[in-house]
Amino acid sequence: MSDLEYDVLDELYLLKHFKDLITAVGLEEVDLYSVLDKLHKKEWIKCFEEPDIELTYEQVDLEIKFRKYFYQATKLGMKEHTV
Repeated sequence: MSDLEYDVLDELYLLKHFKDLITAVGLEEVDLYSVLDKLHKKEWIKCFEEPDIELTYEQVDLEIKFRKYFYQATKLGMKEHTV
């Protein structure tokens, strides 16, 4: 796990919208997108359209909608974060 992946996961123990996440981690948008994409492919994060509407892995379109989503670490992501 990279340092950036670790830092992003650290923020996602609770549900967080993209705009709040980018402020919290202090990354450029393109860099945060790259980390979110890697975390999603590893299934370490889950994405939500609204706080109460979780998307399945197949429904997620990070390339287009990453700025609109809420994010949260999965159980697997939290486990990897604490290793």
